[in-house]
Amino acid sequence: MGELLRNSASFSIISNGFGCKYLSCCRSRGRNSVCCRCLCGGLAVKTYRRRVVQYVWFGRTKMPSMNLLSESNRIDNGVNVPRMVASVESEMVCEDDDENSLIQKGEEETGLDSMAQNLPPWGNLVVDQSLDFEPRNVAQPSTSSNRKDTVDDCKVHLLEERNEKELSRRILMLSRFNKVRSALEFFRSMELSGLQPSVRACNSLLSCLLRNELPDDALRTFEFMKKNEIVTGHTYSLILKAVADAKGCDAALDMFAELEGDSEQRKGFDIIVYNTAISICGRLNNWVETERLWRRIQENGYIGTQITYSLLVSIFVRCNQNELAVDAYNEMIQNGLEPRDDTMRAMISACTKEEKWDLALSIFQKMLNDGLKPNPVDCNALINSLGKAGEVKLAFKIFDIMKSLGHAPDAFTWNSLLGALYKANQYADALHLFERIREKSSLVNVHLYNTALMSCQKLGSWDRALQLLWKMEASGLLVSTTSYNLVIGACETARKPKVALQVYDHMIHQKCVPDTFTHLSVIRSCVWGSLWTEVEEILERVSPDVSLYNAAIHGMCLRGKVESAKKLYMRMQKNGLKSDLKTRALMLQNLQKDQLKVKRLSYQRR
Repeated sequence: MGELLRNSASFSIISNGFGCKYLSCCRSRGRNSVCCRCLCGGLAVKTYRRRVVQYVWFGRTKMPSMNLLSESNRIDNGVNVPRMVASVESEMVCEDDDENSLIQKGEEETGLDSMAQNLPPWGNLVVDQSLDFEPRNVAQPSTSSNRKDTVDDCKVHLLEERNEKELSRRILMLSRFNKVRSALEFFRSMELSGLQPSVRACNSLLSCLLRNELPDDALRTFEFMKKNEIVTGHTYSLILKAVADAKGCDAALDMFAELEGDSEQRKGFDIIVYNTAISICGRLNNWVETERLWRRIQENGYIGTQITYSLLVSIFVRCNQNELAVDAYNEMIQNGLEPRDDTMRAMISACTKEEKWDLALSIFQKMLNDGLKPNPVDCNALINSLGKAGEVKLAFKIFDIMKSLGHAPDAFTWNSLLGALYKANQYADALHLFERIREKSSLVNVHLYNTALMSCQKLGSWDRALQLLWKMEASGLLVSTTSYNLVIGACETARKPKVALQVYDHMIHQKCVPDTFTHLSVIRSCVWGSLWTEVEEILERVSPDVSLYNAAIHGMCLRGKVESAKKLYMRMQKNGLKSDLKTRALMLQNLQKDQLKVKRLSYQRR
């Protein structure tokens, strides 16, 4: 038996609804001693302390001195009796040496074999190597579940140590090592003894309980902290996160609103609590509540941290509230805080959407100065923003930096550069760049072709547009209606109506459905080429469209085909189409001219 005690084993005796457990002793005050107090039904049982291991006689059987804690248990006959859980606590006080007659001395005289031979007839000896969890009683029905809400069979110790600082340190260490049962036993023992753990110990225990998915024990610990007014911002953050994970973000935000509305509870708030609430809002993409919390931080005089503004910028950008993101970033800089790299990347995206290319450029430059490496998305966003603003030189400068950083340009990069040249009315340069892209890269897509065709349309380069169209079809790309419209538009600009009609016919042959813009461009081309028959055929072919009739009437009036314009106008009214103001003005003007001609002819006849 003594050998087992030196090996720090633990023993449990379980029989007839009674469970007794022996936990190993430790060296205390330089002596090998076992000290305990025993509680049974609220009565104190005298215990002893000696240099040798002590045993209390139970009938004819020698048992170690134990601390008995009663718990309700049902035995086989259906009667509820107290279940006795025995433990040894090395820190407990041992008193009364008057009853040494009940103690058998001599640690070396008793071994494991003799202990097994002298067992009582109603029990068995169980060796239990676990020091942190109680064994289940054989008479108690067991239930299984995937998640435990509380710690079962938690004991309460009568503590010899009364130093709150030392006991708090033990709770802190046990919690850090994830000894949840032992930490909770110390905590409850201190609570019942009228001792108060420190704030750090309570927060560490709370974190340990939540890690082990024990929300009920965590909430009881939280209520204890609120009652004793030792709640900190870290405490609120732990509870809010736990509620958000267990019951949802809405429940956590409701709890936060309730706590914030209580003036007493709000005293423990700090910026960390608001950061936690903002983070929970981010899970829901609730930018409205996020903005409200931001305003509350300002109203309460708190100074946001780097995490605060990183969360604000991230949520606002994700919810397309780019103006709020810019405001949050500017406030961050005013408060002297350094933005993180993810914050700066999000801000580049927000600035490009808000057309604040100057702020995006300064953030990009700051990233380079800080030794950070902007990714291709950052470079592309800035190039696109500069291109839309007409800053072609800056856009190509960022392109050079992008290549120096080792990033390969993609289709979006090339399209942004072509768009920059197109916005700057540098159509010939755009076509030249497109040819370079087509020769050196396999990333040429429909968007790049369309940008080049737009430049051809502006230049009236119909032959170049036709070449690009044939190359698109030969490369297997799906030529859209937009692409055909751009080619027909280039023919219209170059006054090539017959070529435009050929492209139109080819488009229909390719089973590409023309739209209103296609027909408008073809009709305008035919008007300038005086192809009136073709105009009539197009109007007969398509369904009645007021814009097409207006365009044809305008062209006929301007080209002196008044009679043809009148016929179209009458057909237009017959189809129930309402002409625009310009069409009506042209028709009235021509009617007045006809009336004057009639009057002149009648006057001459007289």
